[in-house]
Amino acid sequence: MSQTGTRTRNGDAFGASDRDGFLHRAFLRGSGRSEKSVRARPVIGVCTSWSELNPCNAGLKQLAEAVKRGVTRAGGLALEFPTISLSEPYIRPTTLYLRNLMAMDVEEMITASPIDGVVLLGGCDKTVPAQLMGAASAGRPAIALAAGPRATGRWKGEPQTIDDLWPLSDKRRTGELDDEEWSRLEGCLIPGIGTCNVLGTAVTMALLAETLGMALPGTSLLPATGAARSAAAEATGERAVELARSGATPDRFITPAALENAFRVLCAVGGSTNAVIHLEAIAGRLGHRLGFDAMTSWSATTPVLADVRPSGPYLLEDLQDAGGLPAVLDELGDLLDTEALAGTGEPWSRVLDRARGRDSRTKTPALRSASEPVFPSGALALLRGTLAPDGAVFKRSAADPRLWRHRGRAVVFDGLADLNARIDDPDLDVDRDSVLVLRGVGPLGGPGMPEVGQLPIPKKLLDQGVTDLVRISDARMSGTATGAVVLHVAPESAAGGPLSLVADGDFISLDATAGQLDLEVEPDELAHRSARAAPPAAPARGYAALYHRHITQSPQGCDFDFLTATEGEQL
Repeated sequence: MSQTGTRTRNGDAFGASDRDGFLHRAFLRGSGRSEKSVRARPVIGVCTSWSELNPCNAGLKQLAEAVKRGVTRAGGLALEFPTISLSEPYIRPTTLYLRNLMAMDVEEMITASPIDGVVLLGGCDKTVPAQLMGAASAGRPAIALAAGPRATGRWKGEPQTIDDLWPLSDKRRTGELDDEEWSRLEGCLIPGIGTCNVLGTAVTMALLAETLGMALPGTSLLPATGAARSAAAEATGERAVELARSGATPDRFITPAALENAFRVLCAVGGSTNAVIHLEAIAGRLGHRLGFDAMTSWSATTPVLADVRPSGPYLLEDLQDAGGLPAVLDELGDLLDTEALAGTGEPWSRVLDRARGRDSRTKTPALRSASEPVFPSGALALLRGTLAPDGAVFKRSAADPRLWRHRGRAVVFDGLADLNARIDDPDLDVDRDSVLVLRGVGPLGGPGMPEVGQLPIPKKLLDQGVTDLVRISDARMSGTATGAVVLHVAPESAAGGPLSLVADGDFISLDATAGQLDLEVEPDELAHRSARAAPPAAPARGYAALYHRHITQSPQGCDFDFLTATEGEQL
C-alpha cells in the first residue's frame, strides 16, 4: 500500500504526516484506539507465543495485557502480535526441528513491523531460545518475560512435579500402577497453567535470559499465576519503553562476559542439558562462540549450588524463597563478571548490592553456599573421545556417581522403531553393566534431535531392581529427566560419526570426571565396518528440505548455517 518505500520506518511510521502515516493511524483507530493513543511513542511490539496448542504458554494472554499496561503507563503504544508456538509434548518430530523456524518468524516480524522495541513473551522450552535468537538477529531493543512455572501438584499426599512422571511410568510398565491409578495421575500431573515446575529446559532458559540481561532481575522463578508475575509484566512493559528510547539492542547485553555468566549459572543450578545447545545458538547470532574448551573449564570451576528437582529433592519455590537468580549470582561471587548488564541496564554488581541491602532470603538447603556446595564442580561434563570426536554432554548432577566412570558392552538400537520394538524383549542380551546405545536421532537423523536420549530401562532389568544404566545417543533428553545419560554425541550417526559404527558387544568406556568417551575398537577394525544405517534421504521440498541442507551439529547450536553471524573468537 505504501508508495514511499518498502523498508520499515520503525514506530515513526505512525507519526508521519503523509498518506502512509494517515493510514497507519486510521487502521489502528478502526480497532478502537483513540486519536491520542495512536500517536503515543515509542511503539512496542508484544511478541507472544500464546497458543491453545501450547498449554504451558496459556498464561501469556493475561501477561500480554499486563505488559501493555506498563507500556501505556510509560507513554508508549503497545501492539501485540503472534508467532508460531512450540509445545514440547505436542510437536513432532521435535520442537528443536522447528526452533529455527520460530526464530526466523520472530526476527522477520520484528524487522518488518513498524515498532521501536519488543517484549518477548514465551515459556515452553524452545520458545524462549527461539525468541532470543530472533531478537538478537533483528537488532532492535528487546526484553523477555517467561510464562513462569506452574504450581506443584500432589500425588498420594506428596508434592508432585513433572519429573515424577518418569519413575511412575516405569511403575506402569511393571504393573505397579493399575488403570485406575494411571487415570487419576493423568488428572493431577499438570495442576495448572505454566511451564514445567522443575529445573527443566523452560525454567533453565528463563534463568539464563535473566542472567544475560534479557529479562528483569528476579522474574524467572515467579509463579505463572498470581500478582507477582503480573506486576513483573507491567514492569517489563515499562522497561521496554526505556530500552526503545535509549536504543539499547540485544548485543549490548549478550556479550562474551554475559554468556560465560549464563553458562556458569547453568552449571550452578544443575539446569537442562538442552541449554548448552541454545546458548551456543544465541551466541552464534551475534558472532560469538562458547566452544568445548571454555565450557569444560567453566564447568570444572563452578560449584553446584541448587539442590532442586530434577537433580535434587527441593522445589522451585524453595529456590525462589532463597532469593532466586540474584541469590545464585551472589553465591557465585568472583566467578562471575558482574559488570555485565542486568535487565535494568545496570551492572549486575549494582543490582546485587541493592538486593543485599534488603535481603529477606529464606535460608533453605535448596540453595547451598559456595563453601558447602551440592558438588564442588562439574554439573555438566563435556566429553570427547573416539566415540565423540566433536563432543558430547553428560549431566553429572542428575546421575548416580557410581556410573560417572563405567565400562560396558554396547547394546545398539537403530532409531526409535527399533528401540520400541526390542527394549522389553525378554531375550534382549542386556545386563546391569551394559551400555545402551541409540543412534540415528541427531539433528539430521531425528530429524531435530528428539528428546529420546533417556532410553527406558529394559523391563527385564526393572524387574531385577535396576533403576539406572549408562545410555548414549546423538539425541537430547528432557530437562525434567535424570540418569547416567550421554547426549548430543557429535558428529551424529547420520553425519557419519563413529556412533554409526558401533556394534553389539563393543566395549565403551565413560569417564565423566576426566571428560572421556571412547569406543574400544581398533581403528583397523572400524575402517572395515560400514555404517549400520543409511543417512536420511534429502527431502524434496519445503521447510524439511531447507532444514536438511542447512542444519548444523550440536556443537554449533543446531542453528541454520545461514543465520549465524560471522564467527568471532571462542570465549
